[in-house]
Amino acid sequence: MKSYYLFTIGSHIKCFLNIEGIVIRLQHGLALFLILIIGGCNDIKHSSSLGDVLEAGVLKVGTTYGLTTYYNGATGPVGFEYELAEGFAAYLGVKLEVLPYYNLDDLFPQLTDANLDMIAAGMSVNPERFQRFKFGPGYQSVSEKLVFKQGKEWPRSIQDLKGKLVIAAGSSHHDSLLRLQQEDPQLSWQETADTDMEELLEMVLNEELDYTIADSNILALMRRRYPELSIGFSISPEQDVAWAVNKDRDDSLLAALIEYFGIIQNNGTLAALEDKYFGHVRQFNYVDTRAFIRSSREILPKFKPWFEQYSNDLDWRLLAAMSYQESHWRPDAKSVTGVRGMMMLTLATAKDLGIVSRLDPEQSIKGGAKYLTNLLKRIPDRITHPDRLWFALAAYNVGLGHLEDARVLTDRQGANPDMWVDVKKRLLQLRQKKYYKTTRYGYARGNEAVAYVDNIRRYYDTLVWLDEQQPQILEPETPPEITPEDSTLANDSEVAE
Repeated sequence: MKSYYLFTIGSHIKCFLNIEGIVIRLQHGLALFLILIIGGCNDIKHSSSLGDVLEAGVLKVGTTYGLTTYYNGATGPVGFEYELAEGFAAYLGVKLEVLPYYNLDDLFPQLTDANLDMIAAGMSVNPERFQRFKFGPGYQSVSEKLVFKQGKEWPRSIQDLKGKLVIAAGSSHHDSLLRLQQEDPQLSWQETADTDMEELLEMVLNEELDYTIADSNILALMRRRYPELSIGFSISPEQDVAWAVNKDRDDSLLAALIEYFGIIQNNGTLAALEDKYFGHVRQFNYVDTRAFIRSSREILPKFKPWFEQYSNDLDWRLLAAMSYQESHWRPDAKSVTGVRGMMMLTLATAKDLGIVSRLDPEQSIKGGAKYLTNLLKRIPDRITHPDRLWFALAAYNVGLGHLEDARVLTDRQGANPDMWVDVKKRLLQLRQKKYYKTTRYGYARGNEAVAYVDNIRRYYDTLVWLDEQQPQILEPETPPEITPEDSTLANDSEVAE
């Protein structure tokens, strides 16, 4: 007889496990596994799901194309699910083979027929799927949101729907709507296998349909591009996202999968990956997002050639995102602390960089790029991308000394001082006396540095999308010139301050 268990690993990882021949021992919040294959070790090679993967030297992972799952970027495959799967294959010591599909419905029979070892597609664990598959640890939580276009009548319940509702075929949204239909038989919708969730959201914006349903994590990313996407109400409560394996096979691969998630939960890798893809989009500001997109179209083209010219090894779009965060691309910007210009340089920093006038937009951009490059060089070599970049951005805002204080606090508290996801929590502590009195540089507005980095990441993501999808709107109509107003600013004798 098989037994079903629900338990947690670490702080929030949940495991849905149909255990057969596996002994699990919990110690200090981590799962340690002893895999016992009934029938003896000689059968592992021929009968176990894990043994088959190790013998073949290949882990076959099914996924779907999408913003949060898998797609081919400029430097190769990328995606949250892809990076997690890549880590699991490396943990097993085998090659990763990703088999991307266009619809989840196409993945399910492939897993059932053992053509795939597992599905890693940002799949939520609803009751219907739980009956069909075994699931590993829940590494995220998502809810399903009814989405409509800003400015249209706000639907606050199923009874308020007065138009066309279309969802992606094979999604968990179908099961959720079936449950709601039992309460309201008048509820109706259409399903499409030719359009994915992201495209459906774009159709709502174009008023080709009135409503769709999207998972909250995907919606958070899409609203940075399309702030007019509005949430009506939740279709379902939060559900765990997990990887699926074949229900009819033994649990050896599943046990290894659970152990892998326990390890990356404990060492911070999971938190770092989640922060990389989702950490900066959890908060959404409709007004700010719209203003940024409008400024990207109307103001940025004038300064784009200089961002490109002086970016060197940096991405010009990152430099532009920084400048927007600093000054909203205003050459005459000035803060109460005395920093000025497009890149908000201090007078001392400007002099060190050879910048004659901080109010000259070209000089300011040149100086800001050089200063960020210098900061990147001063971050310890062992810190890898993208954490290295987030550290440099934080130092640009709060200073290297305060950043180092936060890293020291991180180390004292048993976390990883080389991971942004851990250090940013300690930057917040630099405002608390019990912490900053133990540091070298004392009090700092570390919360502003954290917000600074998150904002730049959001602006950067939006700029990358605009540059890839609508590059013509970012192009200047004429070569950059300093207007009479800018010329006056550039000739300001601020170096005498």
